[in-house]
Amino acid sequence: MKKPLELCSLDAIPDPGSRGFCISIDDRPQEIMVIRRQNRVYAYLNSCPHTGAALDWMPGEFLTLDQSRIICALHGAEFEIDNGYCVYGPCQGDRLTALTVGVTGNKVLLETG
Repeated sequence: MKKPLELCSLDAIPDPGSRGFCISIDDRPQEIMVIRRQNRVYAYLNSCPHTGAALDWMPGEFLTLDQSRIICALHGAEFEIDNGYCVYGPCQGDRLTALTVGVTGNKVLLETG
């Protein structure tokens, strides 16, 4: 098993808030997002299940204005933060690709393999 990848400190992500990262998964660069809400973190590939487009409407900004859901900048699809399920838009019923992420101490760690 690979050692988890340290993404950042927990304090580097607002609560609630989001941050984008470019990492290597299986030797391929991947854009991912990490969402923080109520001191929990969630991670997904930064790829809309409808078109494959990046979701952030500004670099590192993935949440609706009220910060209650993840939103796709391309067509406004909305996804639940805790499970990536699409509740509104053309990909309703699909979900984002989840990644395993957690917090140890003050470090946000991503499982990569």
